[in-house]
Amino acid sequence: MDWLFGLGYFGLFLGSFLAATVVPFSADVLLVGMLAAGSEAFATIAVATLGNWLGGLTSYAIGRIGKWEWIERLHVSRESLERQQHFICRYGAVAAMLTWVPFIGDVFAVALGFYRVAFVPMAFWMLVGKCARFVTWAVLWYWVA
Repeated sequence: MDWLFGLGYFGLFLGSFLAATVVPFSADVLLVGMLAAGSEAFATIAVATLGNWLGGLTSYAIGRIGKWEWIERLHVSRESLERQQHFICRYGAVAAMLTWVPFIGDVFAVALGFYRVAFVPMAFWMLVGKCARFVTWAVLWYWVA
């Protein structure tokens, strides 16, 4: 991750973007590292949020092109898909706030696209969730530091 720190805000953007896709990466560590290095809080939160949000929208787009047949070839049970679909249909776009959650957040983003949740409200709630995540980390950092 050192090479990303060396890129400054661009590295934060890139790392945050990758962390919101299926690449296992921690945008939180990058954010705290930038804050610890003395970066301006508002800009750091804004860049991390933008990168993570655009990465989440990319995962949504990947889900959008998905087909049931592809998922079934991965040996995912129909019952599991139907449970997930029920959750997504029940909570709709508001479920996009959960895309910040480590590990399962990426799955939520892909599922939102796969189940064709309306883009604009989903994008809004995803942005809210991701921004809240980084604001929380920044507040915790300043509280501890």
